[in-house]
Amino acid sequence: MIGAEAIIKCLEAEGVNTVFGYPGVAICPFYNSILSSDIRTILIRTEQNAAHAASGMARLTGKPGVCAVTSGPGATNVITGIATAFADSIPLVCITGQVNSALLGSDVFQEADITGAVESFVKYSYLVRNVNDIPRIFKEAFHIANTGRKGPVLIDIPIDIQNATINNFQYPTEISMRTYKPTVKGNGAQIKKVSKELDKAKHPIICAGGGVILSEAKEELRAFSEKYHIPVVSTMMGIGVMPTKHELYYGMVGNNGKAYANKAMNESDLLIMVGCRVADRAVSQPGLITQNKVLIHIDVDPAEIGKNAGPSIPLVGDAKHIFQELLKEDFDDDFSEWIEILNGYRKDMAPKRNPNPDYVDPAAFIEMLSEKMEEDGVYVADVGQNQIWSCGYHIVKKGQFLTSGGMGTMGYSIPAAMGAKLAAPKRQVIAVCGDGSFQMSMMELATMQQHHVPVKIIVLKNNYLGMVRQYQHFTYKDNYSVVDLTGSPDLEKLSAAYDIPFLRLTDMKNCEMTIEQFLAKDESMILECIIDPMDLV
Repeated sequence: MIGAEAIIKCLEAEGVNTVFGYPGVAICPFYNSILSSDIRTILIRTEQNAAHAASGMARLTGKPGVCAVTSGPGATNVITGIATAFADSIPLVCITGQVNSALLGSDVFQEADITGAVESFVKYSYLVRNVNDIPRIFKEAFHIANTGRKGPVLIDIPIDIQNATINNFQYPTEISMRTYKPTVKGNGAQIKKVSKELDKAKHPIICAGGGVILSEAKEELRAFSEKYHIPVVSTMMGIGVMPTKHELYYGMVGNNGKAYANKAMNESDLLIMVGCRVADRAVSQPGLITQNKVLIHIDVDPAEIGKNAGPSIPLVGDAKHIFQELLKEDFDDDFSEWIEILNGYRKDMAPKRNPNPDYVDPAAFIEMLSEKMEEDGVYVADVGQNQIWSCGYHIVKKGQFLTSGGMGTMGYSIPAAMGAKLAAPKRQVIAVCGDGSFQMSMMELATMQQHHVPVKIIVLKNNYLGMVRQYQHFTYKDNYSVVDLTGSPDLEKLSAAYDIPFLRLTDMKNCEMTIEQFLAKDESMILECIIDPMDLV
């Protein structure tokens, strides 16, 4: 058995059924060996999207997504996708081909120091020097990627190592890494402290981040909230921890969040932040969340606790385990008065829009789309104004909301939606993007068609890079610079070129009928919605 064949055996042992990537000479032994496996290969049209697609698959399955690209530009192109996954703690295993190990450091054709280049964006990286290390390295890589604070791991494999003969292939059944032992169970004494503070609180609130979803703790958090009647808000990455219309859920916090959600968090006397980084997008002034309140910060990554705001009670551990323990605690407080106050805020501070009737109102459109989506549908938002409208108006029932939150990577939605659809072929998957972000990954329409991945795509078209235009509107008094998207393709003709059905919606008159037509069949389709170029989120 050669190294490339050993890699395939490792992937099979980890239950991998799909690899996204783009071949080149330095990764050819791997792609030749995978032909004798049942692992499905998906040819992505640009390497960045291989990582995005693997990310979409990982977020649906809870297991590391896998991508494999060649050396040099193939490896450097995938960095943005790796950085996107790292920012949102998505588990990936990224395999890169490398030039012959004897030539490393001599600047030969398509050589790049990829392990050095990704150092800031991975949990760990390997440069394989010995073919016999492959089983151990892959076992460690999958373990590191999907434990503790999840994230991407890169494995760089020179072509001669892929072609070398492995002496005795044996995939490890267990793993013990002396330098990597993440804390899972929360400290019992700290959990007791949380319980005591909850017993004294009058206005408690939970702010849930993406870590709750990654730790598969949604049910536990919801049960905890319902048992003690504690209201919940979320960060952008935490959207979906509670159904949007749950009586105890008060929406997304942050600069682009609900005003009443921010007010609820600010007026609480006990704030439980769980699985979130307390970063600027969710908490613009971290000092405020420590004033006149008890701050409890729960996170599996001890480096996040106290980084941006000093908690009264730090609690390191996995959210699922911690909420399981908290559910065993007992206290008798009545928070009905607090809930009544928050319900008043929700009613009085609901966002008010004055949309232009000559265009599609993106807020009303997204609400109507959400209502008509299947209960377990997957909504993938891109980055820009479309993302903020999606966060504010998409209604999560029993489905999932995916987006690029930490890095804010345009072009994420289409490849991530493909990965999600391949992970859950029976679920409805919709990618929503702007005309700017669409053009960053529209080449993947070919991938969708080649591999029969029926993703539905909505393009909110305003002929601008809308979020930047909005910033320039307020900051530079309408002095617009490099935001005009004139020259964009005719989406009807583009859809025809890829043999994908197309619909266009120009205003709200036929909105309901068009959405129903769009959702009627499980097939790829593009729906273009013409929105007011001057609309604001």
